[in-house]
Amino acid sequence: MVRELVSAGMRVSVDSFDAGEVRAAVSAGAELVLSVNGSNLDVARELAGTGARAVVIPEFGAGLDSLEPSIAALERWGVGYLLDPIIEPIGFGFTASIERYAEVRRRYPLAEMLMGVGNITELTAADSTGVNAVLIAICQELRVRAVLTTEVIPWARGAVREIDIARRLMYYAVRNRTLPKNVDDRLVTVKDPEILEYDEAELRRLHAAVTDSNFRIFADRATITVFNDERFVRGTDPQEIFGHLGVDEPTHAFYLGRELMKAKLAITLGKTYRQEGALSWGYLTPPDDARSEHVKLTQRRRR
Repeated sequence: MVRELVSAGMRVSVDSFDAGEVRAAVSAGAELVLSVNGSNLDVARELAGTGARAVVIPEFGAGLDSLEPSIAALERWGVGYLLDPIIEPIGFGFTASIERYAEVRRRYPLAEMLMGVGNITELTAADSTGVNAVLIAICQELRVRAVLTTEVIPWARGAVREIDIARRLMYYAVRNRTLPKNVDDRLVTVKDPEILEYDEAELRRLHAAVTDSNFRIFADRATITVFNDERFVRGTDPQEIFGHLGVDEPTHAFYLGRELMKAKLAITLGKTYRQEGALSWGYLTPPDDARSEHVKLTQRRRR
């Protein structure tokens, strides 16, 4: 499997304390061995000359001082390495583990470091976009240039893309000493950075200028407004609003139902609604449906 992945142009790491698995993976082209400490240091010695690097972690149950013997041995053998103080899940030493990363950077200012963020993104019931943004900001400030992430639990889906976006945003912010906002909004997925809205007076003025039967739909922070040349309806319940529109032609009813539910979703989540446009989901936003066109009201008006 490793050889096939490498042949396909992918870079591969091996996460195992089993010496046989590590040897087989490295011989097949794996470039990184996770993880090494005093318990399996002998296998790291065999990495010399292979180009593979080892991720060094503290001894089990020990502090940062336990990194030093492993570092010294790897340097003596000419084996490249990254330091990983291990980030702990929230409630199990998370803050202290972040402090360890800062301490390792102080002790080893030139060392390459790695952070495995899965203990936070996989074990915290929160959208991973914001979690990844903060963790990558920490990495950027501490010059942690390697990140291990996973996409196992559903709410962590997209973590690789999120980290790729976050690393660029945080690099820009730290390098330019500016806030990480108004630069790249792709990590804002559920809520929108800004909401385009019109007050009722503005919509009444627009309504007064309408001379055709096509429905215009608007949504602000709380209310959906629908109007054409004959009707002006405001409300919060799509079904109730639809009942006041006098539409029973199936194609147009389908169109209005879809747009009203999209407007309701925008209000619920705090998004900008644009008639016939896709809602913005940050980096998850699909392109607008090329077939979306305003469907004209073709039925006869009710008398």
